[in-house]
Amino acid sequence: MNWFKRLHGLRPTQGVVVSIPYIWLILLFLVPFFIVLKISFSQQDVAIPPYTPLYEVDAQLGRINLIISYQNYADIFNDFGHSLLQMLMGRPGNNIYLLAYWLSIKNAFITTFICLVAGYPIAYTISRAPEKYRNGLLLAIMLPFWTSFLLRVYAWISLLGRNGIINTYLLKWGIIQNPLDMFYNNFSLILVMVYAYLPFMILPLYTQLVKMDNRYLEAAADLGAGPIKTFCSVTLPLSKAGIISGSMLVFIPAIGEFVIPELVGGTENQMIGKVLWQTFFNENNWPLASSLAVIMVVLLVIPITLYQRFESREIEKGTDHAS
Repeated sequence: MNWFKRLHGLRPTQGVVVSIPYIWLILLFLVPFFIVLKISFSQQDVAIPPYTPLYEVDAQLGRINLIISYQNYADIFNDFGHSLLQMLMGRPGNNIYLLAYWLSIKNAFITTFICLVAGYPIAYTISRAPEKYRNGLLLAIMLPFWTSFLLRVYAWISLLGRNGIINTYLLKWGIIQNPLDMFYNNFSLILVMVYAYLPFMILPLYTQLVKMDNRYLEAAADLGAGPIKTFCSVTLPLSKAGIISGSMLVFIPAIGEFVIPELVGGTENQMIGKVLWQTFFNENNWPLASSLAVIMVVLLVIPITLYQRFESREIEKGTDHAS
């Protein structure tokens, strides 16, 4: 099943409505991506913009000459290979780009896992709450979005700093003798990222859990299943779509996060967003930065595409069995 089949047979008004997301995708993802892709095949230049064109017009011969450079990708993968070889030999790898990719994927995965573990009970509790309380509970989840993102991050600085509120009261109450080092390190980075992205996990989970038919839980209980077995065999499988959607909504933006690592992450947490910013603006090397961005997009798009194909095949199998 593909999107051509989904659009086939729709009425004109339905086709217009369905095509809006595809138009949005083309304008806000594909067009900017191809611009970045084009820049990645150019070379750095002292000009405005600071890269060479991909073609030049030969007026005498009346033809267009392509000037495509693969040097940026070659340098990146050569450095990757050299750094991996050093690691396999037991020596520390010194490639900043490989380290940035690794830290980005690792921190995004940890953030996603913690958001899932913390968000699932919250979403489940809200979905099982009396209907008159659900809107209020969802509003409490959404309230942080009413405040500027930067202000919320700066608030954590005042909480976690060595002279922050938490250390001040812990010292005052005699719980600790010296201020805790909770800021500008990996702890503060993961904590603030979980805080920032937790609502993106809760809302898809809630949307899936609130639709779950309670009769399935009652049937499992009648068949002698305990709470843990009922959760593992009924609730968890029925909420799989929400888990996957929430995980993608957290993992994808977290992997390219720039503001949080910059403000609270410390120098040892050079994630790819920070490296891209430095390459673009400090080094003014747009082609190299574009190549790094393209590689990251490919690393994200390939598993998502494979998963969508797998899900489409599963849906088709289920449809065939049902018919």
